[in-house]
Amino acid sequence: QTMESPKYELVIEAKDMGGMDVGLTGTATATILIDDKNDHAPEFTKKEFQATVKEGVTGVIVNLTVGDRDDPATGAWRAVYSIINGNPGQSFEIHTNPQTNEGMLSVVKPLDYEISAFHTLLIKVENEDPLIPDIAYGPSSTATVQITVEDVNEGPVFHPNPMTVTKQENIPIGSVVLTVNATDPDTLQHQTIRYSVYKDPAGWLEINPTNGTVGTTAVLDRESPFVHNNVYTALFLAIDSGNPPATGTGTLHITLEDVNDNVPSLYPTLAKVCDDAKDLRVVVLGASDKDLHPNTDPFKFELSKQSGPEKLWRINRLNNTHAQVILLQNLKKANYNIPISVTDSGKPPLTNTTELRLQVCTCKKSKMDCSATDALHISLTLILLSLLSLFCKSFA
Repeated sequence: QTMESPKYELVIEAKDMGGMDVGLTGTATATILIDDKNDHAPEFTKKEFQATVKEGVTGVIVNLTVGDRDDPATGAWRAVYSIINGNPGQSFEIHTNPQTNEGMLSVVKPLDYEISAFHTLLIKVENEDPLIPDIAYGPSSTATVQITVEDVNEGPVFHPNPMTVTKQENIPIGSVVLTVNATDPDTLQHQTIRYSVYKDPAGWLEINPTNGTVGTTAVLDRESPFVHNNVYTALFLAIDSGNPPATGTGTLHITLEDVNDNVPSLYPTLAKVCDDAKDLRVVVLGASDKDLHPNTDPFKFELSKQSGPEKLWRINRLNNTHAQVILLQNLKKANYNIPISVTDSGKPPLTNTTELRLQVCTCKKSKMDCSATDALHISLTLILLSLLSLFCKSFA
């Protein structure tokens, strides 16, 4: 039986002399605490509950209410809920609200309207403490929950995502890269899909809005700063015709194969030497190439054809990437331009000719004076010599 209070206080009085008025009296207070037994099963307030949830959404969708005549806030009163039927995909969970004892039914895995628009769950409620032996859970300790799933316009989905393709860099403008494919999950709505470019960092691509064919609008360049580890990444949108429209995003990774389209570069382009130097090894030159093997080193170093009555310098190869310029004699103080060609190992190979500026300086007391005001540039000297030779021939 449910009692208004689980605690009673009794005042007990004792008298001597047979209870006569002339006797003495003593009193004491006895406190009696009554422990509640779990002799009432929890019962749902109704046999069927209704809930509505949009597809793709998670969270609490309905609170289930029960009554229990046992002492509140005890194990005999606190409810424990469980789903005993209708949850094979584990899309639903139910937990007890400790303040109200209600069962909070939640969606934990988003529901798909196109798979099932309705769900029926059978829920059982028990107490934390077991019932006493002669009490059992009855039919009122179970209830059904009817769940209606509302259709939501979902964005199209690209297949696969991300998309990957391999192309040579420098393919002609207008080349087809691939045709993307996106489908709309809203199969019951019969929507159409249009495609557009979302992110194309280098501005190389375009997409046909109706059939999804991706083509090039510029030359693809593996050496571009927009390419990382030989891969160029672009994003595309697929937009359905719903109201309002829904959008899906697809990622495209283009792996660019190297083509020999970069000439090698030479460094350094300036060297200094004393006009009375004993060591005529002027400078070690290095070459680099933005391409990948086999379109880079080993490099071939050559001196362009030297003019004048005698050769003034030569170049010696040190290894696959470096060479050394050596003077064949001490030169007068002046600025000299030495044209050097570097050729890579690509097929076909590419050659770059760079002028090495050689400053011959006067050196005194470890100070280097490289001002060339008292000496003519060798190129100018050669031009004057040529003009003089032509003049002499004409005069003769």
